[in-house]
Amino acid sequence: MTAKRDAKREDLKGRLIEAAQARIQSSGLAGLRARDITADAGCALGALYTAFADLDELILHVNSITLARLGAALQQEATGVAEPRARLKALAKAYLGFARDNRMAWKALFEHRMAPGVAVPEWHLAEHAVLIQHLVEPLAQLLPAAATPELLARARTLFSAVHGIVALSLEGRFIGLASTDLESELLGFVGTLVSGLETERE
Repeated sequence: MTAKRDAKREDLKGRLIEAAQARIQSSGLAGLRARDITADAGCALGALYTAFADLDELILHVNSITLARLGAALQQEATGVAEPRARLKALAKAYLGFARDNRMAWKALFEHRMAPGVAVPEWHLAEHAVLIQHLVEPLAQLLPAAATPELLARARTLFSAVHGIVALSLEGRFIGLASTDLESELLGFVGTLVSGLETERE
């Protein structure tokens, strides 16, 4: 009986995650309601709270899938590109492409907030390493004397800069770039940064 009950619970979790994922991909987090998700999943409203602690936990699981997909996209782009400048440019291009193609799911990674006083679970925080892990190796090639803490700090700085350019531009902010210029300017920025690191190394 326990195995059957566990299987039913896993099936319910899967249906709820799929329903929430579809809602987020189409409309983002704004207006996301437990009632709509459970209706889409074909279950009662209360069923959500037998599978997850609350709506926030369900969103974390959707974001977990998005992070895994983003990580796979970055890995695919980085594979086989050894030269650090080319690799960092390929990663920036892949990040932009993922954000463009998965706009709402990508935004949800950064827009979701837990309830006041509730910390993000450690397992989900650890999954965010995918955002910088592919940057460390090419940065280590550019800065061979740098210790791991410095490389991690540089990776975070580079990601923050690339993300800022992409986010401000895709959101159509006043200071953002036009869609026709975004990719070339983003890659130009990465190239300029690499040139600066090469000068620093010398």
